[in-house]
Amino acid sequence: MSETMTVKDLDQRYLSMFGRAAGYLPQDRETVDAWHRELRRKADEDPDATFVPSVRRLADLLQRDERLRNRVQVTIDEARRLNPEGVGSIHQMLYSLNHITGIAPEYHKDPKKRNFFPMSTLFCYMMAVKSGWDLFRDRPFNDALRDILKAWCAFLDSEESTYVLHKGDDGWLGESAAKDFKLDEFEVDWDHPHGGFTSYNAFFHREIKPECRPLSPDPDAVVSANDGSVANVYWDVKREDDILLIKDQRYSLDLMLDGYPDIGHFEGGNVLQSFLSGANYHRWHAPVSGRVEYARVVPALMFSELYSKEVDLSSGTLSQGYQANVNTRAIVVIESSSPEIGRVCVVPVGITEISSVTLEVREGDVVERGQEIGYFSYGGSSMCLVFERDRVEITVPYGKQGQVTDNGAPIFVNAEVARRTA
Repeated sequence: MSETMTVKDLDQRYLSMFGRAAGYLPQDRETVDAWHRELRRKADEDPDATFVPSVRRLADLLQRDERLRNRVQVTIDEARRLNPEGVGSIHQMLYSLNHITGIAPEYHKDPKKRNFFPMSTLFCYMMAVKSGWDLFRDRPFNDALRDILKAWCAFLDSEESTYVLHKGDDGWLGESAAKDFKLDEFEVDWDHPHGGFTSYNAFFHREIKPECRPLSPDPDAVVSANDGSVANVYWDVKREDDILLIKDQRYSLDLMLDGYPDIGHFEGGNVLQSFLSGANYHRWHAPVSGRVEYARVVPALMFSELYSKEVDLSSGTLSQGYQANVNTRAIVVIESSSPEIGRVCVVPVGITEISSVTLEVREGDVVERGQEIGYFSYGGSSMCLVFERDRVEITVPYGKQGQVTDNGAPIFVNAEVARRTA
């Protein structure tokens, strides 16, 4: 075991992972371990495997950079003490990454056997150990993983990925999946063999039926940018905070709004953060009408979670405030047409497999409240709305400030989440 971690600790840490909470990882570790064993066996049978270009570039990087190569191997070795049958060498890790770039996530009726996040499944033990905290914050390693994720995303954007879109028991259009993912609310062509979708990603960020997400008619309402559930509300947010050394969920404006030149507008304001599960609608809408003052995607970390020796009992949501500061994310600042509301910043945050954060608006665009402004490609994710000080009051239930939850109040695109103060 790593450090003094017991089997009970390991089980609880696995239960706390974001992908497990979001329903993307198997509900029990035995499915993970079996998947590791099979990939390890295949890798050992193919020591001279040919890798796709992005995986080859990571292999070359590790060959050149002895420091990074040693760091990866130390993490693998430490993780191997948690799972002796897991990936045990750099070749096995590279082989597994190469395998992932050519597969689409397969639905499974049994939650215990669902493996929708294969890279998180591959890295789950590495992410659970202290050396993994350092490794997944290593920029060259992170950038190489982003390159591999882009290759996987390209496959998920291709027609080849539609092989999992069928009406069989383990198809994403089957009866069980349709119930789990509320497909009756979405635009699906049931007469088409693949539901009318040209790729797996097209299915993942599918359009929702407008009547299922009506726009709040109240002109004073700030509406939700996304479907999900409330994870955290934080007031009086500061420009700077040492967020890497704390266990609560403070936000650093300087980090979260990386590069936005007028951060002072949001100093002392508040943050509403929500959590998106796999069943949620993964497109985002404008919370207010107004002019897009700033729009940018920040490529950053992906597999880094808030590390502590204590187990995160919040089922993965405890890391979300931290991830809003350091992960790949978009920053969209809308200057509201209502002077009383002021500026609202929309921050969609990618977590683990989500490296594709797509903006559909540019600086200078005028948007209407409820208008689509972007989407996530495959994966779980999080969303922050940042408000100026004393401009709005949060109207959805959120419990105690800064107390992160994984079962917060549900929110829905276009429905009220806040309103301007009187």
